[in-house]
Order: sequence, then structure tokens, then C-alpha cells
Amino acid sequence: MIYIHIPFCVRKCNYCAFNSKVSNEEEISAYVDALISEIKFHSLTPSSSSLYFGGGTPSILKISQLEKILSCLKIDSAAEITIETNPGTVDENYLKNLRELGFNRLSLGVQSFNDELLKILGRIHDSKTALETIQTAKKFFKNISIDLMYGLPRQKLSDVQKSVEIAVAQDIQHISIYGLEIEDDTNFGKLYATGKLILPDDEEMYDYIVETLPRAGFERYEISNFAKKNFESRHNLGYWTGAKYFGFGAGAHSYDGKIRISNIRDVATYIKKIRAGESVSIVEEIISPNAAMEEFCFLGLRTAKGLSVETFSKKFGTDIFEIYGAVIEKYLKLELLNFSDGQIFLTPRGMKLGNIIFADFLL
Repeated sequence: MIYIHIPFCVRKCNYCAFNSKVSNEEEISAYVDALISEIKFHSLTPSSSSLYFGGGTPSILKISQLEKILSCLKIDSAAEITIETNPGTVDENYLKNLRELGFNRLSLGVQSFNDELLKILGRIHDSKTALETIQTAKKFFKNISIDLMYGLPRQKLSDVQKSVEIAVAQDIQHISIYGLEIEDDTNFGKLYATGKLILPDDEEMYDYIVETLPRAGFERYEISNFAKKNFESRHNLGYWTGAKYFGFGAGAHSYDGKIRISNIRDVATYIKKIRAGESVSIVEEIISPNAAMEEFCFLGLRTAKGLSVETFSKKFGTDIFEIYGAVIEKYLKLELLNFSDGQIFLTPRGMKLGNIIFADFLL
């Protein structure tokens, strides 16, 4: 698995705490050169069956810049190659060129089909642009995902219902849902701290989404992700099942199964160090046996399949019930966990309370 981080946007959204910024062509060009140098430095990186360009807004790059980056990577012929895009940053020619470069999965940051809410979020597009982008993308891509958000300021249940209704009518393959989280270092965070941002009760919104999407043919395979059959995100499933991954770019993370490494977040510092031939990586965490067990459990529990008792035993040399028996029994009794055919998994209500349950798996 390979992740490429492109930390640039046309505009910083009001809720966004990701490592992204508004920039200029000169800095973006310098960043692409630095990114390519970092990739070439790690020439022993194995061939990848999953490649993901995230951000930021990767579609802010020129096609020629994306082509230069791709030419440095080892990618399996049958790899899933995803690029995040935002409506308003791509046209028909750009989408056609993306497909010709080898991208075969598109992730569109739609967030809502309500124009007032899009303005509140600080998005650069409106609902008409989003719909036009989806329809144009369908000419070239057979694997399209869109993001939808709920729990937004001034959002009503009817707004969520309308956006979901529009989304499922588009003949797309994947939908990711995200409840708004207020982060300190954002415009929303500052407003919330002063009491100027009023948020709705999002429980009904959440319930509506998770009940409606499966009825529309989108099976829930992870807490926040729904897909038509065989269109689950291979890349994200890799994260949730503990696969090794390489991350390139400012703020990107890598994991070799034992050590988690992060790159310097600041773009200017990242470029400067790469030019000087210095390392941009920092060892963030050496994964202890206990931490490995914890991650195996709460990442696995995010998925609909849950945890394999047999896999836990093979991986850690001990029975999961010896370590977590009391926790598992507690949530089985509360009907927040199920145990069937050697798998331990969250019930629908358990998924709603996932973060509380995950905390109990910390040793």
C-alpha cells in the first residue's frame, strides 16, 4: 500500500484540520519535485496493489505533475489507484486524462447537495457543480465514491434525507459518511469556542443514513463506509486490517508492522530538507506487543466482519479471550458485540457507540 499526500487546496474549508494549505504554482512545483526525490530515495519500496492520492486536493496538480509522480512508483497491474478530487477543480478533459494515467477509482468530496450548507462549510462548489462532476466522471470511471457529512451547522434531518436521496440516484459505487468533528485549529473550532457555532442533534441523521444506504444497495463494510458489492475500498481495508503501508509527502505516515513513522508536516520545511538531502521522517511510535493487540482489535472492530479469533491467536500466540474475555463478555451481554463463526463484531448499535467500546480494548 502506498499513500501520496498532496497538501494543497483552492481554499481551506471551515471544518478542515487536515495537513493542507492554499498555495501558489511555484511552491506546488517545488513540492512535486521534493516528493519525487523522496520516492526515489526509497527505491526499495515494493510494488503496491493499492495507491491512494489524498490531501488536500490532489486534483489541484497538473496532469503532467501527476504523471511524473506515477512514473516513479512501482504499481501492480491490477492495483486500485485512487485520487481524491473536489467538484470545481476538474473538468471533462482532466478526468479523461486521469483515467488515461491509470487512476481507476475516484473519491469526490461532495459533503452535501445543499447549497447553503456548502457555503457554511466553505466549499468551492455548489450542488449543480457536484452533480455535473459526477455525471462527467461516470464517462471514464466505473468506481466512484463520494463523501457526505452530517451534523453540520443549520443542517436538518430533511437536508440529510435529500442529500442521501440524490447520492443513491447517481449510480455510483461507494459512499463515505462523516459526522462533523470540531477541531481546535479551524474556523469552526474558533466559532465553537466562543459559542457562535450551534450544532444540531445528529443522532437521527446518523440513524437515517445507516438504515437507508443498505436498503439502496450500499452495504456497510466499515463504520463510516458503504459500498456496492465488490466496490469496497481496498486501500482503506488495508489500514483496518493492519497491512503495512508507505506514505510519501508532508505529514504522510508509514507503518512496517513494528514501527510507525511520520513525515514533517510543514511544507516549506519538508521541501528544504529534501533539497538538502536530509531525512524528513520521524519515528512516531515503536509498536509494543500490547499496542499491536489493541490496534488489531479496534481497527478490526471498525469493519463489519470484525475480529477473527483464529487470526488473533496466530498473530499473538495467545487466545483473545485470555486477554479480553471480560471486555468481550461485557459487550456481548449489552448486545453491542456479536460472536459468530469465530468472528467478533459490533452490532449496529455497537457501531454507533464504537469509540466507547474501543477504549475498553486499551490494555
